[in-house]
Amino acid sequence: MLETSPRTALPRTIRKVAVIGAGTMGGGIAAHLANAGVPVLLLDVAADGPDKNAIVKKGLDRIQNSKPAALMLPERIHLIEIGNTTDDLSRVKEVDWIVEAAFEKLEVKQELWARLEGLVREDTLITSNSSGIPMKLQVKGRSESFRRRFFGTHFFNPPRYLHLLEIIPGPDTDPAALRLMAEFADRVLGKGVVVAKDVPGFAANRVGGYAWAQSIDAALQAGLSPDVVDYLTGPLIGRPKSATFRTADMSGLDILLTVLKDLGRATGEDFKVPAILETLVNEKKWLGDKTGQGFYKKAKGAGGESTILTLNLKTLEYEDRGKVKLAEVDDIRKLPTPAARLAALLALQGPIGDFMRKTVFSSIAYAASKVGEVADTAEDVDNAVKWGFNYDLGLLEAARALGSDRVSEGLAALNLPMPAVLKAKQDKPHHAPLNVRDNRKVVVSNEDASLLDVGDGVALLEFHSKANSLGEKVLELTVQALDKVEKGFLGLVIGNQGENFSAGANIGLLLELAKSGNFNRIDEAIKVFQGLTSRLRHSPFPVVAAPFRLAIGGGCEVALWADAMQADAELYMGLVELGVGIIPAGGGTAETLIRLQEALPGGADPFLAVKKAFELIAMSKVSTSALEARHMGLLRPIDGITMNKDRVLSDAKDRVLSLARGYVVPRRRQVTLLGESAYANLCAA
Repeated sequence: MLETSPRTALPRTIRKVAVIGAGTMGGGIAAHLANAGVPVLLLDVAADGPDKNAIVKKGLDRIQNSKPAALMLPERIHLIEIGNTTDDLSRVKEVDWIVEAAFEKLEVKQELWARLEGLVREDTLITSNSSGIPMKLQVKGRSESFRRRFFGTHFFNPPRYLHLLEIIPGPDTDPAALRLMAEFADRVLGKGVVVAKDVPGFAANRVGGYAWAQSIDAALQAGLSPDVVDYLTGPLIGRPKSATFRTADMSGLDILLTVLKDLGRATGEDFKVPAILETLVNEKKWLGDKTGQGFYKKAKGAGGESTILTLNLKTLEYEDRGKVKLAEVDDIRKLPTPAARLAALLALQGPIGDFMRKTVFSSIAYAASKVGEVADTAEDVDNAVKWGFNYDLGLLEAARALGSDRVSEGLAALNLPMPAVLKAKQDKPHHAPLNVRDNRKVVVSNEDASLLDVGDGVALLEFHSKANSLGEKVLELTVQALDKVEKGFLGLVIGNQGENFSAGANIGLLLELAKSGNFNRIDEAIKVFQGLTSRLRHSPFPVVAAPFRLAIGGGCEVALWADAMQADAELYMGLVELGVGIIPAGGGTAETLIRLQEALPGGADPFLAVKKAFELIAMSKVSTSALEARHMGLLRPIDGITMNKDRVLSDAKDRVLSLARGYVVPRRRQVTLLGESAYANLCAA
């Protein structure tokens, strides 16, 4: 890689982006840039006929109608301008970064770069979203200035939801350009960045593709059906519900076949392309979801209900196998972590144990052998797979959790050597952006919640009950936490690093108390909860809630009563209690009304706030993003939104420290009561 002398001209920051290619991936990238508030120029080739923008308009429609939604708020579509590469390519002078997501052919990309070279500013970043075409081939013949600002930015589909962004340097890329992009991707786009090598498959697809092929091969050898394999390789071991065979159907069996063959040809490695994949693609033309059948097929049952049929891998007939039930796995399901469940599965005898040992240990060996080849460190290799395929546990993390003796034994049984990287002492993962994860001391704790000292005078209240629900133990610990913070800290963050912020009150406990007629205890719990939420707002120190993913019911109420929120961009928030037949009782109804009243413009009818609050609560509305939560009135303009989930606690801590300077306890607010006429209007609404 070249040194930075002479210095490469770079933009000071990325303020506007051009995306070239309005297909599924290009549109997804454009949508996610808009989610982050970045204006986008979306271009595609000119269409034949009177409307040259017809192709790019289809891409815009795809963005607006995509499921899951590509946009965090529909209004963000207005940040995307459109054009075509015949009439509008010169507009790239307006942007700080051009990202290409065009057709995956080398000559197409080389032709585009040749056209752009005479049009772009000298400080514009230029990147390719190619999933496999080497960067060094794409820039052949380009000027030194172009090459120094050119590299790969490989998003994973859909860009809004998959955390990974692989940055792939070209042979002459300026390291300063990579640093600028990595910072922008992390803080503005919320991406987990891995710098991958310019090798076939880069990092995630190279290792993840091999692991997928190993799972199929091991399943065929063990005689396991697709539904059983997906049960074993899904959430049970910390992977997505789509697991192995369902992921194949979603991705497209033809695409997977092409990827595996291309990787095998390019690397000379045995990617074990399953013969059944060739049969399904080339003979049956069953390509997965896009043809309505692959390893699974949706059908109508006898009563007209929808049912999922599973392909018999031997007969190639579809079968209604019902729900998977594996007696030998029942106890394993109850173990608390993916690592513990994986270890127990590997110890099983019979076909299931054989399958797990072959797929897991062969994948671990391959991932370890690619450290230094596809990315610099074991952590980078793990993060590429975790963030690109939504794994909770990386392959090399799993190896460390199992221990070197167990891994050595498992590899030996497959006649595989123990890679040196697995023998070496591993440094603590460092990708977390803040010491909230690592430098924290327990102040007080019970089985469902903890108060942690995270440094600089800030405490963190963390829930770790099942689904982070708010049961008696959580309430007890919260009382203790507020006492401790008042005596020894500047302020408090409420958050955690689990799957969700909080699924709300422990409804199961309330149901049991109601069945037993113990309504006094229910009343007591409600009073304690109401007292706690009020105390959050009126304690002599700032409280910042850091809600992320699911924050519903009581979890929503806790966040509402904090002084401020620093929310993850992917926030599914709402008061959902009416959906199960109860009314929000932790102060959420009052706080929602107050927030909506305060947001009314001067002179507006105050009944509008009452009506909107009633609709939110009565219909159990839940936001589909933090931007929508703000639009709904649950987040205020003063509440922050963090695009990168890994930074939510860090940003919340910074917010506490900012509020702590000259903090004044908020005054108790007054609610405008509208009387019987408003009640009548509400009944009629």
